[in-house]
Amino acid sequence: MSTHEAIEDAENQDLDMTLPIQEEGHEHPLESVATPMADDPVKAYLKEIGRISLLTGQAEKDLAIRAQQGDPDAKAQLCEANLRLVVSIAKHYVNHGISFLDLIQEGNIGLMRAVDKFDPAKGFKFSTYATWWIRQAVSRAIADQSRTIRVPVHMVESINKVTRTHRRLTQIYGREPDDIELADELGMTIERVRQIQHISHEPVSLDKPIGTEGESQLKDFIPDDDSLSPMDLATHSFLKEQISKVLETLTPRENRVLRLRFGIDDGRSRTLEEIGREFKVTRERIRQIEAKALRKMRHPSRSGKLRESLD
Repeated sequence: MSTHEAIEDAENQDLDMTLPIQEEGHEHPLESVATPMADDPVKAYLKEIGRISLLTGQAEKDLAIRAQQGDPDAKAQLCEANLRLVVSIAKHYVNHGISFLDLIQEGNIGLMRAVDKFDPAKGFKFSTYATWWIRQAVSRAIADQSRTIRVPVHMVESINKVTRTHRRLTQIYGREPDDIELADELGMTIERVRQIQHISHEPVSLDKPIGTEGESQLKDFIPDDDSLSPMDLATHSFLKEQISKVLETLTPRENRVLRLRFGIDDGRSRTLEEIGREFKVTRERIRQIEAKALRKMRHPSRSGKLRESLD
C-alpha cells in the first residue's frame, strides 16, 4: 500500500484515532486516552504529557509549515502536541510481547518521521497522516522484537492474515478449516499456507515446566537418540568384552594395532601414519600387520566366538 493510499484509508477508517482540535487556552484532559497499563512509569509519563496543551487548527498548520521549512522548534512542538495520539494507538498493541512504554517509544519514533515527511499543502490533517507512520513503527517493532526468532515484517503480515482467516473460517464452519480451505480463501497455494503456518510457530523452551506441580520439565520427556538404551548398552558392553578376549589370542603388536586402528578402547580410530609413529615403523609395515591380524580374526576359531555373541 502506498503512503497516499494509507492516508486515505486512515482518513476513512480511523477518525476515532485522530487528535481533537480545541480552542486556544483550554487543555484537553489526558483521561480521554485510557490506557490498559497501571504501573508508575506509565502514570508518570501520562501525567507529563498531560500538561502539554493541544493545538488549534491554525496553530497546527502554522507549525507544520515551519516544520516543513526545517524549523527544529516547530518540529518539536508538533511532536509534543501529538504525544497523546501515540498513546491512543499504542494501547491497541499491548500483549504482543513488548512493554507498553516501549510501544510508546517506538510510536514516538514514527511520529517524528511523520513530522519530517508531512506536507501541509496536500490538505490532510496531520493526525491522520501521523497515524499511519505511528502504526507502521509500532508494527515493525513488534515484528522485530516480540519473537524469539526474528521474522521479516512482510512475513508477519502474512502470518496475521492467515491467522485472521483461520479464525473467521472457524466461526463460519464451526470447526477448524483445513489447509485446502485456507488456501482457497486466501488465494494462496497449499504449500504457501503451510509454510506460513510453520514459520508462525513459536519455539518452546526445553525448561518449560510440565504437570500441575511443575516438578518435571519438557526436556525430561525428549528421548536422547544419541544414547544407548539399557539393553543396547548391555549388549555393547558384552560384545566389547568378547572382542577383547579374541584380540588377546593375537600377538601383542597385532592386538595393539587393531585396537588403535578401530578405536576399540577410546572410540577414536588412528591412521596408519599415527600407528606407525607409535611403533616407529612405516605406514606400509602397519598395513601389513593389520592385514595379517584381520586374517587371523576371520579364522573360524575366532570369528565363530564373535558370531555366537551376536546371536
